[in-house]
Amino acid sequence: MDRFSYTSIMTMIGGSELEGLDDPLAPEPALAGALVGYARVSTAGQNLDRQTRALADAGCIRVFADKLSGRSADRPELTACLDYLRPGDVLVVPSLDRLSRSLQDLITLVTELRRRGVGFRSLHEALDTTTPGGRLVFHVFAALAEFIRELIVEGTREGLDAARARGQRLGRPPALSTEQIHHARALLAQPDATVSSIARLLGVSRSTLYTHVPELANRGTQIRPPAGAR
Repeated sequence: MDRFSYTSIMTMIGGSELEGLDDPLAPEPALAGALVGYARVSTAGQNLDRQTRALADAGCIRVFADKLSGRSADRPELTACLDYLRPGDVLVVPSLDRLSRSLQDLITLVTELRRRGVGFRSLHEALDTTTPGGRLVFHVFAALAEFIRELIVEGTREGLDAARARGQRLGRPPALSTEQIHHARALLAQPDATVSSIARLLGVSRSTLYTHVPELANRGTQIRPPAGAR
């Protein structure tokens, strides 16, 4: 439980996820701009009315809306919305998953808004970075995301170390198996066998064959390796 203690979480605040951000409880730059909404549904057949109505009720003077998956990197209305925002404005979404399906992308986007002097508000989660409590919650989100990523990296490293300890080969498999290399060497005994014919038989390139069976380079001019193959 120590790794998930309040102290350890707060220690991570200020890490790479939050680099450049001020004290999470510090006041937002003076926000005297407009409330701008963004809505999204995943398919063209879904209806945006409920989301756009909620954003209008929240006071948004303009609403941008996409009918695309949240995983899509190309969301033209979101791009237009971000370009439209000015310092002092607040971006309002019906819920966090309307803006992004990825916690990492959400943190990156909201952090960039903060740097631009733009606030962020999610109606469903009642998250508002224009308030001290909302900023603190967002910073904890970012700290947890960084913590989870570090755990994944650590787990991957431990798994690789354990595999090496068991003698397991890591990385890409060789282009030729040990059996195929023995087969290629056996074909060397046939005087009319060429490098090209052996390579075709094994389903590899001539350069790959030279790499795994270097003695082929000594078979004479008939099967001389191509330039740069040695």
